Amino acid sequence: MASGWFYLSCLVLGSLGSMCILFTVYWMQYWRGGFTWDGSIYMFNWHPVLMVAGMVVFYGGASLVYRLPQSWVGPKLPWKLLHAALHLMAFILTVVGLVAVFTFHNHGRIANLYTLHSWLGITTVFLFACQWFLGFAVFLLPWASMWLRSLLKPIHVFFGAAILSLSIASVISGINEKLFFSLKNGTRPYSSLPSEAVFANSTGMLVVAFGLLVLYILLASSWKRPEPGILTDRQPLLHDGE
Repeated sequence: MASGWFYLSCLVLGSLGSMCILFTVYWMQYWRGGFTWDGSIYMFNWHPVLMVAGMVVFYGGASLVYRLPQSWVGPKLPWKLLHAALHLMAFILTVVGLVAVFTFHNHGRIANLYTLHSWLGITTVFLFACQWFLGFAVFLLPWASMWLRSLLKPIHVFFGAAILSLSIASVISGINEKLFFSLKNGTRPYSSLPSEAVFANSTGMLVVAFGLLVLYILLASSWKRPEPGILTDRQPLLHDGE
């Protein structure tokens, strides 16, 4: 039964993640004119798409690698590599997304890093970079002692969930900021809820739903990777899923 709920949650999570990315792409394509890489406003449109894909969807998926029952048995190294690789992909997408917005701002002589959204976002990316390099150095490379890993593991887990929460807050504030900037001079202001605002707000709600489900799966004690020697009570998860 536990395995059924877990895999159902993963199915819902995959659907939500795909919708978050597709909705953001559609918003930028249909209402904001599409995508280019030339320093124009259309280059900016890559920013929300890549940040949602990297800092929310890929990051959230990477965080759940150790919740897969298949990762509870056998060598741990392949799962560590998958965990690190997915996070690295999320980080690469994030960096490209930052390049898009900074290039657009510099090309248009727009100030950088003056809004709360930008402060929150750049702080989140900085914490993500520190988290990835710490995880790579301590948990993937073989030099660290078990004592050091045991000491840092709770910190690593806490910041993993904290960074996802900050990512969601950054995305929500970014959606709100984009709508205020884009609709303030339009024929229909944000306050009148034009179709673009409804769609973008709905995209934000999808991002929140995705993030909450990731956090729930991370915090559900029955779905956590068991410590060595206490796997027997949870082995039916593997058998049910085979």
